[in-house]
Amino acid sequence: MTMYFNVSDLESPLGTLLLVTDEQTALRALDLAGHENHLHRALSEQYGQYELADAPAPRETAEALARYFDGDLQALDQLAVVTRGTEFQERVWRALRRIPAGATTSYGKLAKSLGLDDPRAAVDVGAANAANPVAVVVPCHRVVASDGHLKGYTW
Repeated sequence: MTMYFNVSDLESPLGTLLLVTDEQTALRALDLAGHENHLHRALSEQYGQYELADAPAPRETAEALARYFDGDLQALDQLAVVTRGTEFQERVWRALRRIPAGATTSYGKLAKSLGLDDPRAAVDVGAANAANPVAVVVPCHRVVASDGHLKGYTW
């Protein structure tokens, strides 16, 4: 079954963002212009067959992102996001949205908060974090290595 989404360009301090939304304006994916291959690979992994139609950015999403980049760090908290990852990825992505703005956690601490005691669970959390299709809104940037440095961060 083919999924149908809208794709919008939105200027931001990071550059042009590509927003992929559904007919209810829920955000399905977000990437940077120039990274279309990454965006298409993620959409294929999540949805299989899909089609994108150019459309204006949904007003609520555009306004929330503008407020966020202007310093309102809670502006993205209520944006509707719909993803289709594995059960584990979905658990990690939900946990990312619970990390308060201005705070960070480590991959290991996030794994423990999910009830994972295996020392290698941090690697699994890192892989799920890297597969996050809605960067910025699902704040994968709030997870850092145990020494406080960014490790393997795509954006």
